Amino acid sequence: MKLSESVKPISYFKSHASEVIREVVENHNTFVITLNGEAKAVVQDIREYEKMQESLAMLKILALSRKDLENGKFREVKDVFQDIRKHAKEFMGT
Repeated sequence: MKLSESVKPISYFKSHASEVIREVVENHNTFVITLNGEAKAVVQDIREYEKMQESLAMLKILALSRKDLENGKFREVKDVFQDIRKHAKEFMGT
């Protein structure tokens, strides 16, 4: 569905709510709801919303990781595994 077809006034949403929800769920379409000609809300399939949130979280993690790399805030993998082995031995009592 084209974005121009997915923009609906609140009056349309009020009178066709079940159809809009069905379209959202079955076809994974997103609707923009307007009030007085301004976009005010988005109606989106919950699974698509969850996927989008997961993608945003992953992008944030990547951005933070890149920033840490640029600022020299990292450790060599061999050092990390050496520490893990050390703590595992201590934990196991050997």
